[in-house]
Amino acid sequence: MCTRQCAKIIGVSLYPFCALCIICNILLFFPGWNLDAIQNPNQKLTPEVLYLGGIIGNGVMVLVPAIYIQCAGRRGKCDNRCGMFISIIMAAVGVAGSLYGFVVSVLGLVNGPRCLYEFINGRVEWVLPFKMEWEFVDVESSYLFHRPAWSRCSEPIGVVEFNVILFSTILAASAIQMVLCLIQMINGLFGCLCGTCRGKM
Repeated sequence: MCTRQCAKIIGVSLYPFCALCIICNILLFFPGWNLDAIQNPNQKLTPEVLYLGGIIGNGVMVLVPAIYIQCAGRRGKCDNRCGMFISIIMAAVGVAGSLYGFVVSVLGLVNGPRCLYEFINGRVEWVLPFKMEWEFVDVESSYLFHRPAWSRCSEPIGVVEFNVILFSTILAASAIQMVLCLIQMINGLFGCLCGTCRGKM
């Protein structure tokens, strides 16, 4: 396959994953489809949501390179050796952005959501329960594998499932974005060294 055509396919393929991550990050501001958390984010919102991994990392930092990578794959001023060299740099920015979103999503999954938690001693408080010591929250390992503890988060309703699904979606999309950007870095290198076959197509 021509390096130019490959760049075009990669650029277009990145768009839906950027959109998916942005949408998921926006939804995370409304845990359990509840609007209360956004009004008091420091006390009721999961901290990793505020890092904007899906909006800044997987969104803007991948979307801008995706636009350029697609341009490098179309006829015009960018489909030459110099354009392919710039696409390597842009793809590296995309890798950095997707890596940021990946790390934030991992932290969001590991630390768990902020919720109104009912402790085993009967105390109820807005905390990050699954980030606390296990003896306080009655969880012997990661909360991800201890579903009975999820029900102790009384508000927002279903917040644990909500966070797990959305952070997992961003995580998967981040991994795909990273792979696509790495492929473009290799493709751009070939395009820079060997040309883009612009005269053949």
